[in-house]
Amino acid sequence: MQTKGAAVMSTATANMISISDEAVAQLETFLEDQGTKGYALRVFVAPGGCSGLQYGMSVEEEVEEGDTVVEMKGVRLLVDEFSAMYLGGSEIDYVNSLMGGGFTVRNPNAVAGCACGHSFDAGGNEATAQGCGCGA
Repeated sequence: MQTKGAAVMSTATANMISISDEAVAQLETFLEDQGTKGYALRVFVAPGGCSGLQYGMSVEEEVEEGDTVVEMKGVRLLVDEFSAMYLGGSEIDYVNSLMGGGFTVRNPNAVAGCACGHSFDAGGNEATAQGCGCGA
């Protein structure tokens, strides 16, 4: 994994973010299928969604300046400085249900969330809340 820009990054403590065994298995399969084996999963938070903040994930080859890199169970997770404020103690999991499956974030910092599971409020995020179209 390469570092983009200045090599300003840190390795996270165990409390930053974790990933379940099922999520690791699904991520490894996804990366292999996409031809991106060895890449990292970026987990981020952005203003928006119906609760004020929304989760996002992407596959990244390079570490960005200021990223925290979490290496566990054979995979790498990347978290930018802004997102780290909201994701501390969170777990990335993979859920499979009758209506479909996907990665999810179990976030102990969320005081409220949308029914879709992609949007949350960490307290005081009402100003950035928008409709997300999930019907909740």
